[in-house]
Amino acid sequence: QRVGLRQIRQTIDTATTIDMLLQASHDVRQLSLNMLAQGVGAEQITHFISALNDTLTRRIIQLNVDRHDLFGIDWAWLSFGSEGRDEQTFSTDQDNGIIFLCTDIMDREQTQLRLLEFARDVNADLDKCGFPLCTGNIMASNPSLCLTLEEWEEKFDNWIRTPEPQALLNATIFFDFRPIYGQFNLADRLRQSLLKRARSNPLFLRMLSGNALSILPPLGKIRDFVTDTDPQHPGTIDLKKFGSRLFIDTARVFALAHGVSATNTVQRIKQAAHLMNISADEAAAVIDGFNFIQLMRLRHQHAEQIQGREGDNLIRPDELNEVERRILKEAFRQARKVQQRLKLDYQL
Repeated sequence: QRVGLRQIRQTIDTATTIDMLLQASHDVRQLSLNMLAQGVGAEQITHFISALNDTLTRRIIQLNVDRHDLFGIDWAWLSFGSEGRDEQTFSTDQDNGIIFLCTDIMDREQTQLRLLEFARDVNADLDKCGFPLCTGNIMASNPSLCLTLEEWEEKFDNWIRTPEPQALLNATIFFDFRPIYGQFNLADRLRQSLLKRARSNPLFLRMLSGNALSILPPLGKIRDFVTDTDPQHPGTIDLKKFGSRLFIDTARVFALAHGVSATNTVQRIKQAAHLMNISADEAAAVIDGFNFIQLMRLRHQHAEQIQGREGDNLIRPDELNEVERRILKEAFRQARKVQQRLKLDYQL
């Protein structure tokens, strides 16, 4: 694996064309599948995929920086969602934006136009390399996501002050941002500003908690699991919506409420647990539950792709063996435990 990893990194760092990077993205996928087959854990695999995807994205950005005039602009490329959390699986699209500084002597519109032109090319190249364009247009080429530091702060502030449903949905995507390229200090300043605003607004945190509790673990009172009744996918459980998301949403509230700057779910749980007097054993059990669900998602996506399908998160509990069913049930119980803590904290 080390040899494979070193070779892929070298290929990416020295690539001069998108075709070379496309081959590298295939190699990343193949190596991560090998790791999965060898029994490597979900946390390590998702970190590995995210780290190499970061390297690939940086190289695409570098190739485009050479073709665009961005001289004199302080800016950074941000990733959101699963990439922002270092939790990418095999099926992933683009979620990105740009943050920049605009001094008094700079023309804001002209500066943004230069960055948008650049972002369009980067988004198109990422698409060619296997990161599909985001159907929800959460991309740096969208003018509403290519903003100055002050504009991002204002956007975040509005969502926190007026936590309506769309604002809460936005928070679950955009608050998990991470800088990939450029002036990282801009992202750090935005992070500090976000944590300060969120901590000083208990109503927002309460609403965000309510949002996190709107989806419950699919545990049945009589049968082991509650499965989907949708005629298109009967007898399935969406492990993203009813599994990993339960941990991700809860960990985000913990992080925002306790000033934890990490965006990764496992790191958020570890760091927040320390501040919330949650025992190391209790936190470890929650993390194990989350990692098991992530591992099942990776295995399922791989199995789907082998059969030529896109790769979703819909597993059939009836097709699992007894040990897998027991561990999955316990993982959902851990999700229920952290949700109960959220309920108590915010009296929901």
